[in-house]
Amino acid sequence: MHWFAALLLYCPFFCINCQSAAKFPNGLIYTLPVTEQTIFHKILARAIPAAIVTEDDEVLAFKDIHPKAPTHILFIPKHFVASIADVTPETAHIPGMLILKAQKFAAEQGIAGYKLTFHVGKGGGQEVMYLHLHFLSEEKLK
Repeated sequence: MHWFAALLLYCPFFCINCQSAAKFPNGLIYTLPVTEQTIFHKILARAIPAAIVTEDDEVLAFKDIHPKAPTHILFIPKHFVASIADVTPETAHIPGMLILKAQKFAAEQGIAGYKLTFHVGKGGGQEVMYLHLHFLSEEKLK
C-alpha cells in the first residue's frame, strides 16, 4: 500500500481530522475525517482496487461492482460532495462536469445510447454518500 493511502486510512488525526479542504500530491481533495471516508475515497486514494475506465484531474470513472446493465460505470468527482442535496453555489459546477465527462466517455467508446442517473439520499437509492453519476448502457465497452 502506498504510504499516502496508509496515512489516510490509519491516522485519525491526519490533517487535523481533515475538517478543512486539503489538496494532496495525488490531486485528491479530502474534506472529511478519515473515520467518515467512503469506499469512493478509498478508491480515489488507491487503497482498494477498482476497474478504472477513465481518469483525469477532475474525475475518476470505474465499473460498478453490481452492474445493472452490460455497461455500468460510476463517475465520481475528485472534489468531495456527499450528494446532489449537498451541492452549494461553490460546487454547483460538479454535476454538469460529471455529465460532460460521461458524454465524452460515450463518444470515445462509440456508445450512442445510454442513461445517466444521480441518486439523492438514502430514500432516493443513494448507497454511497459521495456524489456520483451512474452511466448505464446496453452497449458494451470497446
